[in-house]
Amino acid sequence: MQVPQIRMTSQQAKIELTTEQPVQSIEQPQAELDLQQPKADMQIERTPAQLTIDQTKAREDMDLKHISKRIEEAAQQGYEDWLSGLERRAQEGDQLMMIENGGDPIPEQAKRNSEGPELEFNIGWIPSAGSVKIDFVPGKVNINVKTNPVINNTRAQKPIHNYQPGKVNIAMKQSPSLSIDFENLKYKGINYEQEI
Repeated sequence: MQVPQIRMTSQQAKIELTTEQPVQSIEQPQAELDLQQPKADMQIERTPAQLTIDQTKAREDMDLKHISKRIEEAAQQGYEDWLSGLERRAQEGDQLMMIENGGDPIPEQAKRNSEGPELEFNIGWIPSAGSVKIDFVPGKVNINVKTNPVINNTRAQKPIHNYQPGKVNIAMKQSPSLSIDFENLKYKGINYEQEI
């Protein structure tokens, strides 16, 4: 017995994918660096300190006097001695003129002129305290500083960016197909028979 058959043969579709990778390049040029730092303006005004030491009195106390001082003192002492001598001689002359009034002025004058003055001395300091005079005027320093800002002429560079996007190509590698075969299949009609 022949059994009618329908045979179907199919072929699946196949897709082919082809990719092209993206290409990217980035370049960063170096920045153009231009920095300038002007020097600061500085002015210094200084008044020097003054130290004055006067030891004239201390040197005089140690009998180390300047020649002009010695001359001045000698002149003064001579003048005073001359005045006192003049006074003494005038008094002695007056005493001698009045000898007739009694008394013995000549021996008294001789004794007085032969003896020197009585010397007195107590504790002393050479040089005397406070004989060195010190005067100090402190100095002054005025500083004026003017800072100058940085001159910045730096230029940044933009990056160079090249980008080529990737692609995906889709193609049909194998088309689908369907084959149908009939075997032992007959169409029967009225007084009619046909093989399909």
